[in-house]
Amino acid sequence: MIIFQNVSKIYQNNSHTMVALDDASFTINPKEFVSLVGKSGAGKSTIIKLLIGEEKPSKGRIVFGSYDVNKLKLKELPFLRRHIGVIFQDFRLLSNKNAYENVAFALEMAGRPQSDIEEFVPQALELVGLKNKATNFPRELSGGEKQRVAIARAMINHPDVIVADEPTGNLDPANTWEIIRLLLEINKLGTTIILATHNKDIINQLGSRVISLDNGKIIRDEEKGKYILT
Repeated sequence: MIIFQNVSKIYQNNSHTMVALDDASFTINPKEFVSLVGKSGAGKSTIIKLLIGEEKPSKGRIVFGSYDVNKLKLKELPFLRRHIGVIFQDFRLLSNKNAYENVAFALEMAGRPQSDIEEFVPQALELVGLKNKATNFPRELSGGEKQRVAIARAMINHPDVIVADEPTGNLDPANTWEIIRLLLEINKLGTTIILATHNKDIINQLGSRVISLDNGKIIRDEEKGKYILT
């Protein structure tokens, strides 16, 4: 489903060169649960930006299903992104919209009819355990609840892949495991999950595939991986 073929991302800033990703190659199959691990600046977020077309690689090729990602024109990117739901560490909810409206907004942006919004938004909120918080605004929700709204929003267009970029970075341990449990449930329903994290406990308990990064290089790719960084 996802192929990175000798992908590098190099940033030039005056005389300074920064290698964010260095000759990375990997394949992610449908319905996999894959964790990207590494210290801050290891290249996890770069992989995500390249996958959703937010950045273009300096060299190499990225394929997502039938899309040759680096060859897509700006106007074609929204079609790619409909297949990918993204969850961020800082939630990125709209403060002037309640939980229901935040989730509905993703459907509105995709041009879906009102009948779809009325059917799917309550289902998504129920799946993340927030049906009773539909009318609450972000300021009235805890960190864990905000992240669950963000997950409902990421799922609402039934994407093939959900990318979670440090989704538990701002959460306490109890809420962290609640979010991981949700992602595992979504994965069981058939959605591919890519989880970028530097939380060692999560990785060691998941027992799923782990791609380890260090200074932009893939140093390990294991089927049932642990958090090992030299």
